[in-house]
Amino acid sequence: MGISINISEFRQVLKMTPGHQNIMLVGKHGIGKSRVICDYFKDKEENVVSLFLGQMSDPGDLIGLLYKDENSGKTDFLPPYWFPTDNRPIVLFLDELNRARPEILQTIMDLTLNKTLAGKSLPIGSRIISAVNEGDEYQLTDMDPALVSRFNIYHFKPSVSEWLLWAAQKGIDQRILSFIQDQPDFLDSPDSGLTETGFDKAPDRRAWERVSEMIKGLDSVNQTSKKIIAGIVGVKSAAQFCESFGKNKLLSGKEILNNFKNILPILETYQLNQMALVNESIFRILELEGSNPEPDFSLIRGLESYLSWLNYAEKSEVLAHWATIFESTAYPKCNLFVMRNMSPKHYDIITEFIRNLKNE
Repeated sequence: MGISINISEFRQVLKMTPGHQNIMLVGKHGIGKSRVICDYFKDKEENVVSLFLGQMSDPGDLIGLLYKDENSGKTDFLPPYWFPTDNRPIVLFLDELNRARPEILQTIMDLTLNKTLAGKSLPIGSRIISAVNEGDEYQLTDMDPALVSRFNIYHFKPSVSEWLLWAAQKGIDQRILSFIQDQPDFLDSPDSGLTETGFDKAPDRRAWERVSEMIKGLDSVNQTSKKIIAGIVGVKSAAQFCESFGKNKLLSGKEILNNFKNILPILETYQLNQMALVNESIFRILELEGSNPEPDFSLIRGLESYLSWLNYAEKSEVLAHWATIFESTAYPKCNLFVMRNMSPKHYDIITEFIRNLKNE
């Protein structure tokens, strides 16, 4: 299976890997390979040039067209549309690398080794990143071992919690977040329905984004809505999601922190497993707030009320779960936000509880 990494680990890979070394990200479709690559470099304001090699039918699509230089009398290649002409380095993202035709793969051999294409060099500082699918279910081109050897290869396994944090930031419908948080196997696991035709749907992360767009404004689902959702994420996933739709919806972290006193009676009815989901939701919203230039400090006051309630109501198992997440540094911006802004009295609740856990 090779080396498996999640999103945060992959960002560390990108940060630590020298620019002259090439990186290949391997994984199934719909899990965010292209997005995490492009987002990382765009956040750093680096120019990302994406080439979908599976769509290229001829090497000329990659290297440009051959022409005769009237001054030298020799043939040369016109620079292709994507080739940088301002001498500024680029991040060349070779998407769908192993869907390319064999002649296209041969064309990029020199590119991946010397950053050179048809005699023209990429600007100094340019780097090459690729993404590929792996599995018998895909129509792929076998890659030459010599080409594969020119990449550092990582198998992409983004965690459910990472997707939930991203989804909360992007405004994915809260009902989807609650469903995936409660039943994470439905995020991107294969649907167990029929597969004889090859057109039966299975859930993936892109599909849940489409479901979110479709259900905005819906308070309930009818039979037609269920069929529409099934066409996006598959029959089994749709059935499970629609069963949970609008029923026993857990309060979101933002709802709890913004209105703690009024929602406390509801919180008091939650079981331990539900409170664990609430803790994760609270960490997600605080992680997002910790990223904002002007965070909502009223959320800290809500968190103080929440932790005080856990402490004095003797919800030790829930508080232990909260403290374990806090200590894990899974949400670093949240932790920093809390440490900077929480009152000493309430921060002592956390540190004292963590200290007691370690002494047990």
